[in-house]
Amino acid sequence: MKIQTEGIKYTGSKLKLLPYILPLVADLNVKTVLDGFSGSTRVSQAFAKMGLTTTANDISVWSETFATAYLRNTQAPKTYQALLDHLNHLKGYDGWFSAHYGGTENGTAKRPFQLKNTQKLDAIRDEIDKLSLAPLEKAVALSSLVLALDKIDNTLGHYAAYLSTWSARSYHDLHLTLPKLWVNTQENKVLRGDIFDHLDKASYDLAYFDPPYGSNNEKMPPSRVRYSAYYHIWKTVILHDKPTLFGKVNRREDSKDTVAGSVFEEFRKDEQGQFIAMQALDALIVKTKAKYILLSYSSGGRASREALHSILIKNGNLRQSLAIDYKKNVMSLMQSTKAWLGAENTHQEYLFLLEKS
Repeated sequence: MKIQTEGIKYTGSKLKLLPYILPLVADLNVKTVLDGFSGSTRVSQAFAKMGLTTTANDISVWSETFATAYLRNTQAPKTYQALLDHLNHLKGYDGWFSAHYGGTENGTAKRPFQLKNTQKLDAIRDEIDKLSLAPLEKAVALSSLVLALDKIDNTLGHYAAYLSTWSARSYHDLHLTLPKLWVNTQENKVLRGDIFDHLDKASYDLAYFDPPYGSNNEKMPPSRVRYSAYYHIWKTVILHDKPTLFGKVNRREDSKDTVAGSVFEEFRKDEQGQFIAMQALDALIVKTKAKYILLSYSSGGRASREALHSILIKNGNLRQSLAIDYKKNVMSLMQSTKAWLGAENTHQEYLFLLEKS
């Protein structure tokens, strides 16, 4: 099953998993679905395009913006073209974004964008607020802006570090294009917040969870694997709040390890020696009101295979266990517990389909 989706460069993107996720879902008799950690919203987009009534939730404001644009649109996409044309024709100028994120050919500081593009960003972002747009129009304009910036950045795909030599794409001009929208016919919902704040408020036929994994590397600083640190710029573009910044890459102060982060990224153990992230995952499965739960996880995440297996089997029937090896381009179907626990590849993505008791 092939469904086109759109998104930014994103650590943990499920674009390559969609060919495995969608057939699993298509074989189930489901009509309502929750994407509990929607991120770049590729999976939510695919669910909605399948005709499923989709609820997308994420803690990030930029994810909420993407979900609103794609899942809540009920107008012909061309409706927004005049707005994007207007924004594209604005003349750039030095503003807040240029001061903190714009760099020049001869500049010594590493920056995520060339100055000509942050000048255009300053003009466009100021204008979006001046226009007093309806929520959906604003979400489309901001989504287009983030997508455009993602195509001309000077990074390896995240904003915890910038390249010392300008990337080839950074020389291109910032230009807004119409996102790949469609007319939604079902009543999709968009939420933003801690997933645990929403679980007791609704039930679903299927819940898809792709929680942050953290890292099983004990030596890696927490901020190196936290999404708030990776994508701080997108939050600032959406909010346009000109926050207090810190560090060499000018991160938002509210993206510090002591302030931001998900419990699923937690690297510490409790007083009993149990990983806090594992306790959160256990509670997530238990509290979810859904007939089916589809869980994505990475072999490089905090949870061990044994811990995942223990959490899942005590909550119902583990109907499918898939391990996808991107490097070898191999997908293995593991029906037995022994086969799964014995898998030794350290670079796999897992998919588990649970039918709750």
